[in-house]
Amino acid sequence: MSLSCTELRDLLTRTLTALPAHAEELRELDAALGDGDLGITVQSGSTAVVKVIGALPETASVSELLLAAGKAFSTANPSTFAALIGGGLLAASKTVTGKDAIDKADALAIGRAVAGRIIERGKSQVGDKTVLDALVPSLDTLEATSGSADVVLDAMIAKSQEQVTATASLQSKKGRAAWVQERSIGHADPGATAYLRFLEALRAALKA
Repeated sequence: MSLSCTELRDLLTRTLTALPAHAEELRELDAALGDGDLGITVQSGSTAVVKVIGALPETASVSELLLAAGKAFSTANPSTFAALIGGGLLAASKTVTGKDAIDKADALAIGRAVAGRIIERGKSQVGDKTVLDALVPSLDTLEATSGSADVVLDAMIAKSQEQVTATASLQSKKGRAAWVQERSIGHADPGATAYLRFLEALRAALKA
C-alpha cells in the first residue's frame, strides 16, 4: 500500500484529531509516575500538528509534512516527551527527502528514525520503561508482517498492547518516573500507552 502526501496528511489529521480524547487517561497514568503533564502534551501537540499540516500547500512533500509536524509537536508544550517525539519526527523527515508518497518501507524507515533519535537524545533503550518499549517491538512487527495495511496495523497494535502490559512489571529508569523507584512498578508506562493509543486512532482513521 502506498499513500500520497495528501492522503497521509488527511490520515494524520483524522488520527490526531481523535487522540486528545485520551488526554485524561494519559494524565492519570503520568501522575502516578511523574508530573502528570503527558495528557496536555499529547493534547496540545496533536492540536498543533493538525493546525500546521492543514496550512501546508498542496505541493508539500512528505519530508516537509514530517518537518512541520515535528516542529509543531516539540514547541506546543515544554516537556521531555514533546522534545523527544518532535526531534524524532525531524530526524524522520530526512529519510523521505523529495518523496511525495510513502509505502511500507518508508513507514518503517520513519519509525526507525524516530526510535533512533529517542534512543540517542533520551539516552534510553528498550527495557527502561519508556515509549521505546512499545515503539521498537511494533516496528519489528511492521517489518516482519506481510499483508494489507489493516493486517499489519492490527499486528502492530497487538504487539504494542502486549508490551504496554509488560511495562507494568518494570521499574522506571528514565525521567521523573525514575525518581519514584520501586513505586513505579505496577503502573503501565504512559509514553508507551500514548503510542498504543496513536496506533489505535490510526487504525480507526484508516477504516473511516
